[in-house]
Amino acid sequence: MLRSCVCLRSEEDGKRRGSSVEDASSCRSSEIERVGASMQTLGPSGQPQSVSAQTTTRASSLLQLFQRKGWCKHFRKPLRGMSASRAEKTIRAAIFIQKWYRRHQARREMERRCNWQIFQNLEYASEQDQAELYKFFNDLIKHMPQAAGRKNQHHADSNFSLLEEKDDIMDELGDTVDAKIELPIRKSHIDLLIDVFRKKRGNRLHPKYVALILREAAKSLKQLPNISMVSTAVSQQVTVCGDLHGKLDDLLVVLHKNGLPSSSNPYVFNGDFVDRGKRGLEVLLLLLSLYLAFPQAVFLNRGNHEDSVMNARYGFIREVEGKYPRNHKRLLSIIDEVYRWLPLGSVLNSRVLIVHGGISDNTSLDLIKSIDRGKYVSILRPPLTDGEPLDKTEWQQIFDIMWSDPQAVMGCVPNTLRGAGVWFGPDTTENFLQRHRLSYVIRSHECKPNGHEFMHDNKVITIFSASNYYAIGSNKGAYIRLNNQLMPHFVQYISAASQSKRLSFKQRMGMVESSALKELAVKMRDYRDELEDEFKKFDSDNTGCITITNWCYVMEKVTKLGLPWRLLRDKLAPGTDSHMVNYNTTLDLLDTDVIMEAEADGTSVMDALYANKASLVAIFNIIDADNSGEITLDEFETAIDLLTAHMPGDYSKEEMLEKCRMMDLNGDGKVDLNEFLEAFRLSDVQRRQQQDENIRRRSEVRSTTKPSDPVTELAERIHRNTVIVETDIDPSDCEAKVIKPN
Repeated sequence: MLRSCVCLRSEEDGKRRGSSVEDASSCRSSEIERVGASMQTLGPSGQPQSVSAQTTTRASSLLQLFQRKGWCKHFRKPLRGMSASRAEKTIRAAIFIQKWYRRHQARREMERRCNWQIFQNLEYASEQDQAELYKFFNDLIKHMPQAAGRKNQHHADSNFSLLEEKDDIMDELGDTVDAKIELPIRKSHIDLLIDVFRKKRGNRLHPKYVALILREAAKSLKQLPNISMVSTAVSQQVTVCGDLHGKLDDLLVVLHKNGLPSSSNPYVFNGDFVDRGKRGLEVLLLLLSLYLAFPQAVFLNRGNHEDSVMNARYGFIREVEGKYPRNHKRLLSIIDEVYRWLPLGSVLNSRVLIVHGGISDNTSLDLIKSIDRGKYVSILRPPLTDGEPLDKTEWQQIFDIMWSDPQAVMGCVPNTLRGAGVWFGPDTTENFLQRHRLSYVIRSHECKPNGHEFMHDNKVITIFSASNYYAIGSNKGAYIRLNNQLMPHFVQYISAASQSKRLSFKQRMGMVESSALKELAVKMRDYRDELEDEFKKFDSDNTGCITITNWCYVMEKVTKLGLPWRLLRDKLAPGTDSHMVNYNTTLDLLDTDVIMEAEADGTSVMDALYANKASLVAIFNIIDADNSGEITLDEFETAIDLLTAHMPGDYSKEEMLEKCRMMDLNGDGKVDLNEFLEAFRLSDVQRRQQQDENIRRRSEVRSTTKPSDPVTELAERIHRNTVIVETDIDPSDCEAKVIKPN
């Protein structure tokens, strides 16, 4: 055995070198592991053994092997200074340490996967709510075809005026940076913007320069085709970046490591520039400025978050309102113009398709190239048809390439997890590539732990460029560099590396876990009252405790999140025993200040719908069948009949008609647009008042019954681990490495 070991082979001169104790020990350990791995898990009688019995038998067998091979004699030599009994103890200790380490690693991996599942399921569940708006419009148009060709009055004129140079921008209160941006945008302006934006304070441009960049970009993007043609003929290489989601530090890391765009260093940015992160506006302005400065070297694709409906839910609209309170409406209108003219995808060297989401079995690049993309201000709302009939086929084409995800199994089925787009399998990918004579597809849209992923026999590549996306240390970001032969090389990185370096492994895991629990608890607050009612159904004696099985059943029945609730029981119901769960600890956790404050910082579906009044106006126009500007009770009844027939809900027809009558605030028997919008506003006010009343009532209960110590400790740990301290962005503060394909 020892003669065949690499430890005793010659190095460079072909001579055999002497084996040290460490080398020989390494060899023996390898032999022991190989023999141990091949042993049966059956006892001497041929019957299965328990885990402890198997371990004892394996350890005994290893010791017998040790003695049979005569290795104990090797250790009895005076130079070795080790007896046989000591060797046995050493082997037993090694086996024990190995068992402990593997168990520890398995537990850590289970926790990591559990946290990852929480983050992803919450993200997809939230997107389902937004996708429901698309389904709602789609069903209304399907069953009310007269609304599909509704003319959008004054839209063309308003768009033209938005892109005109006008002095309609007001000065903002507070300080703005004394930095002047002029046309044309040059490299010096890019350096200036990077220097301004990376600072923690004093990073706000004057709104007139923000409007200048947005207007100029919208006018330039409008001239581009739906599919950009990218070539490496001159540059010999190209860089593709995935989702950034308002992570300015990641964008600056990419530019720092890979260089600014140029004719020899082109970039493709594959959508989802904004939302979720706090610096979405800076990311968008910097990317648009890069495009204006290097129009032949920067290609921008539209993602599903380049959409005002998504922005209302995921934070970008609130971000713009906070940074420019006096000009946010005007700026957001111009941003909508940028969105609608962003190209839908790119093709590299006529061989690689780059789109944000993916494909479906119906995706046709020829049809996508012919679409008037300017109609789709929002992908989730009916397009602007200007009186022409709505082509739902082309609407579906855009929706599929923005929202779809790959799957490992064959076929192409609706994406039930996101509630939008499709899951496409290897067969769909192969047929699409053959039909369009392409080699592979690059897409984004999904966060990956290592920033990238291969699927479908390496014919679908996912790239995600936002590191620390869910929490510090949750994932790495990456970008792709493709050479002239289109061979991908990945650069994997993590921004703000010094923050995680100062933390131990346990602290990093704790931060990721706390962020996951915080987001989950905020989501569970939407179902707080329903959870309490369902828990009490299994607690007939009013003891406050139910079985673990019943607790898990209620959690899944109410939230429908598909999470491993049994594993989460210790986190969401701390301080309970191994058989029963005190469900009051779960409810107490949802009522802690840290969770309620996080909920207040978020945006609900109703908040997003009312904040984006264009969606409400579109609904009003669809119900207004005769285009009179008013909705009669008969028109309401027709819409309700369609809703109850094709989109059944919790309310009866009579109850829905009564709510429609309540919208008629002036009692004239009709509902105009102002009354329609006011009804939603009043409903939202009443909802908020009810929430405040529930919070006040629970606060009174909390003042008399203090939460248990485990709940208080968990809430404090969540708060401590999720506090983010903002600093100036240092692009060099990163860890990066190049990963070559196998």
